[in-house]
Amino acid sequence: MTATQAWTEIGHLADLTPGEGRTYVVNGRQIAVFLLGDGTVRAVDAVCPHKGSPLADGQTDGTVVVCPLHLYAFALADGSCADDVGAVRVYPAMVNGERIFLEPI
Repeated sequence: MTATQAWTEIGHLADLTPGEGRTYVVNGRQIAVFLLGDGTVRAVDAVCPHKGSPLADGQTDGTVVVCPLHLYAFALADGSCADDVGAVRVYPAMVNGERIFLEPI
């Protein structure tokens, strides 16, 4: 048994481009997944809490994702935002081989 058996497979690594995001629907929840330059993946709620903008369309520098609508920056580590617009939920994600997995939601 491997650690990934308890996790949910959501896609293939080849579906992601470094520095860009993609939205997946997992258990009815929209989740934005980002492939970072070091080959790791990060996952957060796909919708900005401010005005509902799609965070997968935002830019990332490896530590934050910037909302494409009003440029609020959300930390990929904990979902926090320095501005008072709320936070996004962060989901544990990993790559195993060529597949992307999320911890069960």
